[in-house]
Amino acid sequence: MSFEYSQKTLDLMARLNAFMDEHIYPNEGRFLAEVAEGDRWQPTQIIETMKDKAKAAGLWNLFLPESEHGAGLTNLEYAPLCEIMGRVLWAPEVFNCSAPDTGNMEVLARYGTEAQKEKWLKPLLNGEIRSCFAMTEPEVASSDATNIASSIVRDGDEYVINGRKWWSSGANDPRCKIFIFMGKTDPDNPSRHSQQSMILVPRDTPGVTVLRHLPVFGYDDAPHGHAEIVFDNARVPVTNMLLGEGRGFEIAQGRLGPGRIHHCMRLIGLAERALEKMCKRTLSRVAFGKPVAAQTVTLERIAESRILIDQARLLTLKAAFMMDTVGNKIAAKEIAMIKVAAPNMACQVIDWAIQAHGGGGVTDDFGLSYAYAQARTLRLADGPDEVHRNAIGKMELSKYVARDQLQAYVASSRVSRS
Repeated sequence: MSFEYSQKTLDLMARLNAFMDEHIYPNEGRFLAEVAEGDRWQPTQIIETMKDKAKAAGLWNLFLPESEHGAGLTNLEYAPLCEIMGRVLWAPEVFNCSAPDTGNMEVLARYGTEAQKEKWLKPLLNGEIRSCFAMTEPEVASSDATNIASSIVRDGDEYVINGRKWWSSGANDPRCKIFIFMGKTDPDNPSRHSQQSMILVPRDTPGVTVLRHLPVFGYDDAPHGHAEIVFDNARVPVTNMLLGEGRGFEIAQGRLGPGRIHHCMRLIGLAERALEKMCKRTLSRVAFGKPVAAQTVTLERIAESRILIDQARLLTLKAAFMMDTVGNKIAAKEIAMIKVAAPNMACQVIDWAIQAHGGGGVTDDFGLSYAYAQARTLRLADGPDEVHRNAIGKMELSKYVARDQLQAYVASSRVSRS
Protein backbone atom coordinates (compact mmCIF):
# COMPACT_ATOMS: atom_id res chain seq x y z
CA MET A 1 0.00 0.00 0.00
CA SER A 2 1.73 3.15 -1.22
CA PHE A 3 0.51 6.69 -0.54
CA GLU A 4 3.22 8.34 -2.60
CA TYR A 5 1.63 11.11 -4.64
CA SER A 6 1.76 10.84 -8.42
CA GLN A 7 3.67 13.41 -10.42
CA LYS A 8 0.35 14.69 -11.73
CA THR A 9 -0.83 15.31 -8.17
CA LEU A 10 2.47 16.92 -7.15
CA ASP A 11 2.22 19.32 -10.08
CA LEU A 12 -1.38 20.19 -9.20
CA MET A 13 -0.44 20.65 -5.53
CA ALA A 14 2.27 23.13 -6.48
CA ARG A 15 -0.11 25.07 -8.72
CA LEU A 16 -2.89 24.99 -6.15
CA ASN A 17 -0.61 26.17 -3.33
CA ALA A 18 0.61 29.01 -5.54
CA PHE A 19 -2.99 30.00 -6.29
CA MET A 20 -3.90 29.94 -2.61
CA ASP A 21 -0.87 32.11 -1.77
CA GLU A 22 -1.61 34.63 -4.51
CA HIS A 23 -5.40 34.83 -4.46
CA ILE A 24 -7.06 33.10 -1.47
CA TYR A 25 -5.12 33.93 1.70
CA PRO A 26 -4.68 37.65 0.87
CA ASN A 27 -8.44 37.99 0.28
CA GLU A 28 -9.86 36.32 3.38
CA GLY A 29 -10.66 39.70 4.91
CA ARG A 30 -12.17 40.98 1.68
CA PHE A 31 -14.49 37.96 1.48
CA LEU A 32 -15.81 38.61 4.99
CA ALA A 33 -16.26 42.30 4.23
CA GLU A 34 -18.25 41.56 1.06
CA VAL A 35 -20.55 39.14 2.90
CA ALA A 36 -21.18 41.76 5.58
CA GLU A 37 -22.13 44.45 3.07
CA GLY A 38 -25.78 44.80 2.06
CA ASP A 39 -27.67 41.58 1.35
CA ARG A 40 -25.60 38.79 2.93
CA TRP A 41 -27.20 36.21 0.67
CA GLN A 42 -25.89 37.64 -2.59
CA PRO A 43 -22.81 35.99 -4.14
CA THR A 44 -19.52 37.70 -3.42
CA GLN A 45 -17.70 39.40 -6.23
CA ILE A 46 -14.34 38.13 -5.00
CA ILE A 47 -15.30 34.46 -5.44
CA GLU A 48 -16.90 35.03 -8.83
CA THR A 49 -13.72 36.78 -10.01
CA MET A 50 -11.52 34.03 -8.65
CA LYS A 51 -13.53 31.33 -10.44
CA ASP A 52 -12.37 32.69 -13.78
CA LYS A 53 -8.79 32.67 -12.54
CA ALA A 54 -9.12 29.07 -11.33
CA LYS A 55 -10.50 27.97 -14.69
CA ALA A 56 -7.66 29.71 -16.49
CA ALA A 57 -5.16 28.01 -14.17
CA GLY A 58 -6.59 24.56 -14.93
CA LEU A 59 -7.74 24.12 -11.31
CA TRP A 60 -11.42 23.48 -12.00
CA ASN A 61 -13.64 20.49 -11.14
CA LEU A 62 -10.67 18.68 -9.61
CA PHE A 63 -13.00 16.43 -7.57
CA LEU A 64 -14.65 14.64 -10.48
CA PRO A 65 -12.85 11.43 -11.47
CA GLU A 66 -14.43 11.23 -14.91
CA SER A 67 -11.84 12.86 -17.17
CA GLU A 68 -14.54 13.99 -19.60
CA HIS A 69 -15.75 16.56 -17.08
CA GLY A 70 -13.06 16.79 -14.40
CA ALA A 71 -9.36 16.34 -13.83
CA GLY A 72 -9.55 12.55 -14.01
CA LEU A 73 -8.05 12.13 -10.53
CA THR A 74 -8.46 9.13 -8.27
CA ASN A 75 -9.61 9.63 -4.68
CA LEU A 76 -6.01 9.16 -3.54
CA GLU A 77 -4.76 11.77 -6.01
CA TYR A 78 -7.47 14.26 -5.05
CA ALA A 79 -6.96 13.93 -1.27
CA PRO A 80 -4.01 16.36 -0.85
CA LEU A 81 -5.64 18.88 -3.19
CA CYS A 82 -8.88 18.80 -1.21
CA GLU A 83 -6.85 19.25 1.98
CA ILE A 84 -5.17 22.37 0.59
CA MET A 85 -8.53 23.87 -0.39
CA GLY A 86 -9.94 23.02 3.05
CA ARG A 87 -7.50 25.39 4.75
CA VAL A 88 -9.93 28.23 3.95
CA LEU A 89 -13.60 27.39 4.40
CA TRP A 90 -14.85 29.20 1.29
CA ALA A 91 -11.94 28.27 -1.00
CA PRO A 92 -13.41 25.04 -2.44
CA GLU A 93 -16.14 27.02 -4.22
CA VAL A 94 -13.48 28.96 -6.12
CA PHE A 95 -12.45 25.69 -7.78
CA ASN A 96 -16.02 24.35 -8.13
CA CYS A 97 -15.17 21.71 -5.54
CA SER A 98 -17.60 22.63 -2.74
CA ALA A 99 -20.41 20.68 -1.13
CA PRO A 100 -23.18 19.92 -1.81
CA ASP A 101 -22.50 20.63 -5.48
CA THR A 102 -19.70 18.05 -5.73
CA GLY A 103 -21.96 15.24 -4.54
CA ASN A 104 -24.87 16.42 -6.66
CA MET A 105 -22.69 16.63 -9.75
CA GLU A 106 -21.44 13.11 -9.11
CA VAL A 107 -25.05 11.90 -8.82
CA LEU A 108 -25.99 13.51 -12.12
CA ALA A 109 -22.83 12.28 -13.84
CA ARG A 110 -23.37 8.70 -12.66
CA TYR A 111 -27.13 8.33 -12.62
CA GLY A 112 -28.63 11.16 -14.67
CA THR A 113 -30.17 10.85 -18.12
CA GLU A 114 -28.61 12.74 -21.01
CA ALA A 115 -31.41 15.29 -20.81
CA GLN A 116 -30.88 15.74 -17.04
CA LYS A 117 -27.15 16.16 -17.58
CA GLU A 118 -27.64 18.75 -20.28
CA LYS A 119 -30.11 20.79 -18.24
CA TRP A 120 -28.50 20.61 -14.79
CA LEU A 121 -25.05 18.99 -14.81
CA LYS A 122 -23.61 21.18 -17.54
CA PRO A 123 -24.32 24.53 -15.80
CA LEU A 124 -23.16 23.06 -12.48
CA LEU A 125 -19.89 21.97 -14.04
CA ASN A 126 -19.47 25.44 -15.47
CA GLY A 127 -20.12 27.04 -12.08
CA GLU A 128 -23.09 28.96 -13.46
CA ILE A 129 -25.60 27.65 -10.89
CA ARG A 130 -25.56 25.93 -7.50
CA SER A 131 -27.61 23.08 -6.07
CA CYS A 132 -29.06 21.60 -2.88
CA PHE A 133 -29.45 18.09 -1.45
CA ALA A 134 -32.79 17.76 0.38
CA MET A 135 -32.73 14.63 2.51
CA THR A 136 -32.87 15.34 6.29
CA GLU A 137 -36.26 15.97 7.92
CA PRO A 138 -37.17 17.69 11.20
CA GLU A 139 -40.01 15.33 12.11
CA VAL A 140 -38.00 12.10 12.20
CA ALA A 141 -34.59 10.84 13.32
CA SER A 142 -32.92 11.19 9.95
CA SER A 143 -29.79 9.39 11.16
CA ASP A 144 -31.89 6.37 10.13
CA ALA A 145 -32.65 7.37 6.56
CA THR A 146 -35.38 4.73 6.28
CA ASN A 147 -37.41 7.01 8.58
CA ILE A 148 -37.71 9.66 5.89
CA ALA A 149 -41.43 10.35 5.49
CA SER A 150 -41.66 12.79 2.58
CA SER A 151 -43.74 11.44 -0.27
CA ILE A 152 -43.26 11.24 -4.02
CA VAL A 153 -46.52 10.11 -5.65
CA ARG A 154 -47.02 9.61 -9.36
CA ASP A 155 -49.99 11.34 -10.95
CA GLY A 156 -50.07 10.75 -14.68
CA ASP A 157 -47.02 12.36 -16.28
CA GLU A 158 -46.01 14.08 -13.05
CA TYR A 159 -44.85 13.31 -9.55
CA VAL A 160 -46.47 15.15 -6.64
CA ILE A 161 -44.00 15.91 -3.84
CA ASN A 162 -44.89 16.65 -0.23
CA GLY A 163 -42.69 16.96 2.82
CA ARG A 164 -40.60 19.18 5.04
CA LYS A 165 -36.80 19.16 4.85
CA TRP A 166 -34.13 20.94 6.83
CA TRP A 167 -30.37 21.34 6.89
CA SER A 168 -30.70 21.56 3.13
CA SER A 169 -27.36 23.18 2.44
CA GLY A 170 -27.22 25.86 -0.23
CA ALA A 171 -30.96 26.43 -0.61
CA ASN A 172 -30.64 30.05 0.54
CA ASP A 173 -28.16 30.89 -2.21
CA PRO A 174 -29.90 32.77 -5.05
CA ARG A 175 -27.76 30.78 -7.50
CA CYS A 176 -29.34 27.53 -6.26
CA LYS A 177 -31.54 26.31 -9.11
CA ILE A 178 -32.02 22.60 -8.47
CA PHE A 179 -32.77 20.31 -5.49
CA ILE A 180 -32.08 16.59 -5.33
CA PHE A 181 -34.99 15.45 -3.16
CA MET A 182 -35.24 12.10 -1.36
CA GLY A 183 -38.67 10.72 -0.46
CA LYS A 184 -40.84 7.62 -0.48
CA THR A 185 -42.45 6.35 -3.66
CA ASP A 186 -43.36 2.93 -2.22
CA PRO A 187 -43.87 3.22 1.57
CA ASP A 188 -45.41 -0.26 1.80
CA ASN A 189 -42.50 -2.09 0.16
CA PRO A 190 -41.34 -4.92 2.49
CA SER A 191 -37.77 -3.83 1.87
CA ARG A 192 -37.25 -0.57 3.77
CA HIS A 193 -34.34 0.23 1.47
CA SER A 194 -36.53 0.02 -1.63
CA GLN A 195 -39.16 2.49 -0.46
CA GLN A 196 -37.13 5.60 -1.28
CA SER A 197 -36.40 7.45 -4.49
CA MET A 198 -34.53 10.57 -5.54
CA ILE A 199 -35.96 13.16 -7.87
CA LEU A 200 -34.91 16.50 -9.32
CA VAL A 201 -36.96 19.49 -8.15
CA PRO A 202 -36.25 22.89 -9.72
CA ARG A 203 -35.98 25.65 -7.10
CA ASP A 204 -38.74 27.71 -8.72
CA THR A 205 -41.30 24.87 -8.72
CA PRO A 206 -44.68 26.07 -7.35
CA GLY A 207 -45.23 24.64 -3.88
CA VAL A 208 -41.55 24.89 -2.87
CA THR A 209 -41.08 27.38 -0.02
CA VAL A 210 -37.81 28.10 1.77
CA LEU A 211 -38.99 28.91 5.30
CA ARG A 212 -35.79 30.06 6.97
CA HIS A 213 -32.05 29.69 7.20
CA LEU A 214 -30.66 27.64 10.07
CA PRO A 215 -27.66 29.17 11.84
CA VAL A 216 -24.90 27.02 13.32
CA PHE A 217 -23.72 28.39 16.69
CA GLY A 218 -24.96 31.76 15.47
CA TYR A 219 -23.23 31.60 12.06
CA ASP A 220 -25.59 31.84 9.09
CA ASP A 221 -22.98 30.59 6.61
CA ALA A 222 -24.11 33.22 4.10
CA PRO A 223 -24.29 33.33 1.15
CA HIS A 224 -24.46 29.52 1.20
CA GLY A 225 -26.58 28.73 4.24
CA HIS A 226 -28.67 25.78 5.40
CA ALA A 227 -32.43 25.93 5.01
CA GLU A 228 -35.72 24.52 6.20
CA ILE A 229 -37.99 23.94 3.20
CA VAL A 230 -41.61 22.94 2.69
CA PHE A 231 -42.69 21.00 -0.40
CA ASP A 232 -46.46 21.36 -0.69
CA ASN A 233 -47.94 19.48 -3.66
CA ALA A 234 -44.94 20.44 -5.77
CA ARG A 235 -45.25 18.87 -9.20
CA VAL A 236 -42.42 17.85 -11.49
CA PRO A 237 -42.35 15.77 -14.69
CA VAL A 238 -41.81 12.01 -14.40
CA THR A 239 -38.62 12.53 -16.42
CA ASN A 240 -37.10 14.18 -13.32
CA MET A 241 -36.84 10.83 -11.50
CA LEU A 242 -33.24 9.72 -10.98
CA LEU A 243 -32.37 6.16 -12.03
CA GLY A 244 -35.84 4.82 -11.23
CA GLU A 245 -38.33 4.40 -8.41
CA GLY A 246 -37.05 2.63 -5.33
CA ARG A 247 -33.38 3.31 -6.05
CA GLY A 248 -32.86 6.23 -3.69
CA PHE A 249 -30.64 4.30 -1.28
CA GLU A 250 -28.52 3.02 -4.12
CA ILE A 251 -27.93 6.60 -5.24
CA ALA A 252 -27.36 7.78 -1.67
CA GLN A 253 -24.61 5.24 -1.09
CA GLY A 254 -22.95 6.21 -4.35
CA ARG A 255 -23.14 9.86 -3.34
CA LEU A 256 -22.28 9.76 0.35
CA GLY A 257 -19.07 7.72 0.15
CA PRO A 258 -17.09 10.32 -1.79
CA GLY A 259 -18.92 13.15 0.00
CA ARG A 260 -17.88 11.84 3.41
CA ILE A 261 -14.23 11.45 2.52
CA HIS A 262 -14.15 14.89 0.87
CA HIS A 263 -15.36 16.42 4.15
CA CYS A 264 -12.56 14.58 5.96
CA MET A 265 -9.93 15.75 3.50
CA ARG A 266 -11.02 19.36 3.93
CA LEU A 267 -11.09 19.00 7.73
CA ILE A 268 -7.45 17.92 7.73
CA GLY A 269 -6.57 21.16 5.94
CA LEU A 270 -8.69 23.14 8.41
CA ALA A 271 -6.93 21.49 11.35
CA GLU A 272 -3.51 22.15 9.80
CA ARG A 273 -4.40 25.83 9.54
CA ALA A 274 -5.52 25.87 13.19
CA LEU A 275 -2.25 24.25 14.29
CA GLU A 276 -0.32 26.79 12.24
CA LYS A 277 -2.17 29.64 13.96
CA MET A 278 -1.63 28.05 17.37
CA CYS A 279 2.12 27.78 16.81
CA LYS A 280 2.49 31.35 15.57
CA ARG A 281 0.33 32.78 18.33
CA THR A 282 2.09 30.97 21.17
CA LEU A 283 5.53 31.91 19.83
CA SER A 284 4.56 35.59 19.82
CA ARG A 285 2.99 35.82 23.29
CA VAL A 286 4.81 35.88 26.62
CA ALA A 287 3.25 34.72 29.89
CA PHE A 288 4.95 34.23 33.26
CA GLY A 289 8.29 35.23 31.86
CA LYS A 290 8.52 33.01 28.80
CA PRO A 291 6.76 32.45 25.47
CA VAL A 292 3.47 30.58 25.74
CA ALA A 293 4.96 28.09 23.26
CA ALA A 294 7.55 27.16 25.90
CA GLN A 295 4.93 26.23 28.47
CA THR A 296 4.77 22.45 28.87
CA VAL A 297 1.02 22.26 28.38
CA THR A 298 1.34 24.15 25.08
CA LEU A 299 4.14 21.88 23.85
CA GLU A 300 2.03 18.85 24.67
CA ARG A 301 -0.98 20.22 22.79
CA ILE A 302 1.10 21.13 19.75
CA ALA A 303 2.67 17.66 19.75
CA GLU A 304 -0.68 15.93 20.22
CA SER A 305 -2.20 18.03 17.42
CA ARG A 306 0.58 16.95 15.08
CA ILE A 307 -0.03 13.31 15.98
CA LEU A 308 -3.82 13.54 15.60
CA ILE A 309 -3.65 15.30 12.23
CA ASP A 310 -1.14 12.86 10.78
CA GLN A 311 -3.15 9.88 12.06
CA ALA A 312 -6.31 11.24 10.44
CA ARG A 313 -4.49 11.94 7.19
CA LEU A 314 -3.09 8.43 6.97
CA LEU A 315 -6.49 6.89 7.69
CA THR A 316 -8.05 9.14 5.05
CA LEU A 317 -5.43 8.13 2.49
CA LYS A 318 -6.03 4.46 3.32
CA ALA A 319 -9.78 4.92 2.79
CA ALA A 320 -9.14 6.76 -0.49
CA PHE A 321 -6.76 4.02 -1.64
CA MET A 322 -9.33 1.33 -0.89
CA MET A 323 -12.12 3.24 -2.62
CA ASP A 324 -9.94 3.40 -5.71
CA THR A 325 -8.77 -0.23 -5.63
CA VAL A 326 -11.61 -2.33 -4.16
CA GLY A 327 -14.60 0.02 -4.34
CA ASN A 328 -16.73 1.98 -1.90
CA LYS A 329 -18.69 -1.02 -0.66
CA ILE A 330 -15.64 -2.93 0.55
CA ALA A 331 -14.13 0.32 1.84
CA ALA A 332 -17.28 1.04 3.90
CA LYS A 333 -15.55 0.44 7.24
CA GLU A 334 -12.62 2.71 6.38
CA ILE A 335 -14.98 5.45 5.18
CA ALA A 336 -16.99 5.18 8.41
CA MET A 337 -13.80 5.22 10.50
CA ILE A 338 -12.45 8.40 8.94
CA LYS A 339 -15.87 10.05 9.14
CA VAL A 340 -15.67 9.60 12.93
CA ALA A 341 -11.97 10.31 13.33
CA ALA A 342 -11.53 13.45 11.23
CA PRO A 343 -14.27 15.69 12.71
CA ASN A 344 -13.33 14.69 16.27
CA MET A 345 -9.68 15.37 15.51
CA ALA A 346 -10.47 18.76 13.98
CA CYS A 347 -12.69 19.76 16.91
CA GLN A 348 -9.91 18.94 19.37
CA VAL A 349 -7.13 20.68 17.46
CA ILE A 350 -9.24 23.79 16.84
CA ASP A 351 -10.30 23.83 20.49
CA TRP A 352 -6.65 23.84 21.59
CA ALA A 353 -5.93 26.61 19.08
CA ILE A 354 -8.80 28.65 20.53
CA GLN A 355 -7.40 28.13 24.02
CA ALA A 356 -3.95 29.25 22.88
CA HIS A 357 -5.44 32.51 21.54
CA GLY A 358 -7.11 33.31 24.86
CA GLY A 359 -10.14 35.58 24.58
CA GLY A 360 -9.27 36.30 20.96
CA GLY A 361 -9.91 32.67 20.09
CA VAL A 362 -13.64 32.94 20.64
CA THR A 363 -13.97 36.11 18.58
CA ASP A 364 -14.15 36.22 14.80
CA ASP A 365 -10.72 37.88 14.59
CA PHE A 366 -8.81 34.65 13.99
CA GLY A 367 -11.45 32.52 12.25
CA LEU A 368 -11.17 29.77 14.84
CA SER A 369 -14.67 29.98 16.30
CA TYR A 370 -16.18 29.69 12.81
CA ALA A 371 -13.82 26.81 12.00
CA TYR A 372 -14.93 25.03 15.17
CA ALA A 373 -18.60 25.49 14.27
CA GLN A 374 -17.98 23.91 10.88
CA ALA A 375 -15.98 20.99 12.29
CA ARG A 376 -18.52 20.32 15.04
CA THR A 377 -21.34 20.24 12.48
CA LEU A 378 -19.53 17.47 10.60
CA ARG A 379 -19.91 15.16 13.57
CA LEU A 380 -23.59 15.14 12.51
CA ALA A 381 -23.63 15.73 8.76
CA ASP A 382 -23.54 12.68 6.46
CA GLY A 383 -24.38 10.47 9.41
CA PRO A 384 -23.67 11.13 13.10
CA ASP A 385 -20.73 9.58 14.94
CA GLU A 386 -23.00 7.09 16.70
CA VAL A 387 -24.31 5.59 13.45
CA HIS A 388 -20.84 5.19 12.00
CA ARG A 389 -19.50 3.69 15.24
CA ASN A 390 -22.36 1.18 15.30
CA ALA A 391 -21.57 0.19 11.72
CA ILE A 392 -17.86 -0.14 12.48
CA GLY A 393 -18.59 -2.23 15.57
CA LYS A 394 -20.86 -4.59 13.66
CA MET A 395 -18.30 -5.01 10.88
CA GLU A 396 -15.63 -5.78 13.45
CA LEU A 397 -17.83 -8.31 15.27
CA SER A 398 -18.70 -9.99 11.97
CA LYS A 399 -15.15 -11.35 11.88
CA TYR A 400 -16.02 -13.56 14.84
CA VAL A 401 -19.68 -14.51 14.42
CA ALA A 402 -21.91 -15.40 11.50
CA ARG A 403 -24.09 -12.64 10.05
CA ASP A 404 -27.36 -14.20 11.27
CA GLN A 405 -25.92 -14.64 14.78
CA LEU A 406 -24.80 -11.01 14.84
CA GLN A 407 -28.24 -9.82 13.74
CA ALA A 408 -29.87 -11.92 16.47
CA TYR A 409 -27.44 -10.55 19.05
CA VAL A 410 -28.13 -6.95 18.06
CA ALA A 411 -31.91 -7.59 18.08
CA SER A 412 -31.76 -9.17 21.56
CA SER A 413 -29.74 -6.25 22.91
CA ARG A 414 -32.41 -3.87 21.65
CA VAL A 415 -35.11 -5.86 23.49
CA SER A 416 -33.11 -5.92 26.73
CA ARG A 417 -32.53 -2.16 26.57
CA SER A 418 -36.25 -1.52 26.10
